[in-house]
Amino acid sequence: MKLILASNNPGKVAEFQDLLGRSIIPYKEVLGTMEIVESGSTFKENAIIKAQRVYEALGKGDWIVLSDDSGLSVPALGGAPGIFSARYAGPGASDAQNREKLIEELRQRGIKRTPAYYTAAIAIATKDGIFTTHGWMWGEVIDEVRGSGGFGYDPLFIPEGYDQTLGELDPKIKGAISHRAKAIELAKIQLGVLE
Repeated sequence: MKLILASNNPGKVAEFQDLLGRSIIPYKEVLGTMEIVESGSTFKENAIIKAQRVYEALGKGDWIVLSDDSGLSVPALGGAPGIFSARYAGPGASDAQNREKLIEELRQRGIKRTPAYYTAAIAIATKDGIFTTHGWMWGEVIDEVRGSGGFGYDPLFIPEGYDQTLGELDPKIKGAISHRAKAIELAKIQLGVLE
């Protein structure tokens, strides 16, 4: 069965391939550009919306579509950016713009460092239905960019038990402890049943 990822984010594609240990095709390579409106109110709902939309667009075939909706939640900011992590600074915002907005929000409140967590919800769409898994990573966000590794908010996030941000840590460490890694480990079990 072909695995299709309901994302065109190069960072996510690379991370999924590394964590799954196999090839996964971004949907754009098969379907071209299409709009997927993330209208859910939770990470899980948005992951399901993306997986279903791509699965339905592919039509009949031997496909398994995986999608991920993930983001950073900062309790001191009322849970923001949360499900709006990818568009925190507005539609089409870059990772750098989203980081800048988060730093600005922290600094406006006089916060240099505060608890935060990443959530990853993965949806798997197949002819047998929709299946979901979750993973979390706990830590803190800081009000400055440190490191150039990873993507998204990684240079602002220090995982629990570490002194460096995900932008500074070796990618292998992130791959072992990340929210997405935990959710994918559970997804692998489900994929093993489906294939």
